[in-house]
Amino acid sequence: MSKPLRVLIADDHAIVRQGLRQILSDTPDLTVAGEADNGVEAVQMVRGGEWDVVLMDVSMPDRNGIDALKLIKKEFPRLPVLILSMYPEELYAIRALKAGAAGYLTKQSAPDLLVTAIRQVASGKKYVSPSLAEELVNAIGRDSERPAHEKLSDREYQTLCLIASGKTPTEIAEALNLSVKTVSVYRARLLEKMNLRNNAELTHYGLKHGLAE
Repeated sequence: MSKPLRVLIADDHAIVRQGLRQILSDTPDLTVAGEADNGVEAVQMVRGGEWDVVLMDVSMPDRNGIDALKLIKKEFPRLPVLILSMYPEELYAIRALKAGAAGYLTKQSAPDLLVTAIRQVASGKKYVSPSLAEELVNAIGRDSERPAHEKLSDREYQTLCLIASGKTPTEIAEALNLSVKTVSVYRARLLEKMNLRNNAELTHYGLKHGLAE
């Protein structure tokens, strides 16, 4: 009998990690071999251990999931990272896949889908839900029709979401591990790229498109 797949869970909510551990403990071919409660710890644990799959949340302190994903894929390109998020697929899934994720699941997904997704990415395949697969197909060839926020860089997009959530420049800087000056640069780029004039208009846009965290 082959060894169980070693899974690293990275999520800042202990109750979520406990729930995931419970789901995977009922599956003989999977084992939770480690847990991280923020992005920095997740990267450190990847560097210090042997893993078959990383199961990672998008929104975490110190280093968010997308940033941690990019760093992990740069250092360990063959290690599959499955993103599990509370955010709807339309907000982060395509960005996560472009950043190197092997798949994307929402936390509302059924437990059996999670097990299927882990097995699938561990085998070297990608995992996307049927609805996301349809979205990816529809996205081909419609670049000019995409909403303004889909054309932003990841950092610009994250800044927009935090502005829409009512965060101050200092809070945004802390959340993204940036200086306040750099946050101001991203805000200026947002205004220019989206043809908006101030934070009020950025916030209105973010709320209209469901980007507030």
